Amino acid sequence: MVEVNGTGLTPAQVVAVARQGEPAALGAEARRRMEAGAAVVARLSASEEPVYGVSTGFGSLANTYIPAERREELQRALVRSHAAGMGPPVEPEVVRAMLLLRARTLAMGFSGARPELAETMLALLNAGLTPIVPEHGSLGASGDLAPLAHCALVLIGEGELQDRVGRRRPAVSALLDAGIHPLTLAAKEGLALINGTDGMLGMLLLALDDLGRLLKIADVTAALTTEALLGTDRAFADDLQQLRPHPGQVASASNLRRLLEGSAIVASHRHGDSRVQDAYSVRCAPQVNGAARDTVAHSARVAAVELDSAIDNPMILPDGRVESCGNFHGAPLGFACDFLAIAAAEVGAISERRTDRLLDAGRSQGLPPFLAEGAGVNSGVMIAQYTQAAMVAENRRLAAPASVDSLPTSAMQEDHVSMGWGAARKLRAVVANLGRILAVELVCAARGIDLRAPLAPALGTAAARSVLRAAVPGPGADRWQSPELAAAERLVAGGELLAAVQSAVGELS
Repeated sequence: MVEVNGTGLTPAQVVAVARQGEPAALGAEARRRMEAGAAVVARLSASEEPVYGVSTGFGSLANTYIPAERREELQRALVRSHAAGMGPPVEPEVVRAMLLLRARTLAMGFSGARPELAETMLALLNAGLTPIVPEHGSLGASGDLAPLAHCALVLIGEGELQDRVGRRRPAVSALLDAGIHPLTLAAKEGLALINGTDGMLGMLLLALDDLGRLLKIADVTAALTTEALLGTDRAFADDLQQLRPHPGQVASASNLRRLLEGSAIVASHRHGDSRVQDAYSVRCAPQVNGAARDTVAHSARVAAVELDSAIDNPMILPDGRVESCGNFHGAPLGFACDFLAIAAAEVGAISERRTDRLLDAGRSQGLPPFLAEGAGVNSGVMIAQYTQAAMVAENRRLAAPASVDSLPTSAMQEDHVSMGWGAARKLRAVVANLGRILAVELVCAARGIDLRAPLAPALGTAAARSVLRAAVPGPGADRWQSPELAAAERLVAGGELLAAVQSAVGELS
């Protein structure tokens, strides 16, 4: 059970709730803080003083006073009007992360929302009910308004959701079947439900979880290719890495040394080889994979701060003040997502260059063209590299930053927005492509190692090849490639490949 108290929620807990269905509950201290904040809002709502979001309109309508008898209608109308997204539904894991993270911010007590709001959001998660959230609609300031409004719409018994078995249903009937009563929103609560960066943050945390695994696998595939190309491990020596000790580079090089330790293939040409150095795509793998690790570390620091932050506007302060602020602006998250997309795209790009070298008989140190049996009649894995190159090209397009592309909205009241949602959406596509790109290198490099027999690979690379061979056959006559590439992708994405390698050589950095 994940306890939601406003602060102290870890990235691993967010991933567990979003992806594994871990249950969550509101903590007692969070309930107390929320009750105190809601009491402040109730007092302000009863006064004649205009307060943004309590007794005024929103955005450029902030100077429009709303009489007391229409303030409940104001909150309901806000949710309805802002649930204006379009396009295909966002993935359930993203929506689940959004719900949890919004409940987390409300639990801090600075939004003035009653505990019932957070508890109902967590009840949705625990019942496996996921609001249908269209992909397009957020500019990343004021936060993820439209996506969060689609979540809020379900809380008041409107809109649509997906149930535990994947059926799309009207919210009101699904809520009642689950024993969850739709909410009637009090003053400011509609605004509190939608004014957050929770979609951006959720996607960033999920991407960081994926990249933590994929960057280790990028070292595994680089080690496999190093062996298949009769490369050397000398460039990965620790004393050389310490001459330029970027933490990620040092960690990646350490992984490569461990993965290649005891390799009979590497040892077979350690002496008497006329080559004095390998191509950049092999020799510089730690520098590229390592720089991506350092980018992940930076982005994780950004996410950690956001994960303990109060994101709303206005903020209800302990001394009773209600202050407008800009904490909903998604620039920190947008920058991090854009930077990660660049880094992940380059890890994929260097992987493709290694694959291309494996398939070129002029550069592969004696391997047959396209690793084919009877090249000419058979094309081997020629087109697998085409597919890989297509995804590398797409990742390069997606690496163009979204966060520099502000557009003004709300009659120029919101005249600079972060585009952080767009940055996070394309980061998800880049990360998914990276997994597939590494799967192609895995298939090709393992085939190259097979063709080096009877020379034996190292323990780490042998473990990777062994897992792959349980799902994908080795060299032979041409056969349908797509299912084999999909099988390799599942091994990369699901963690089975990495688990086998780490069982053989220990935990990778």
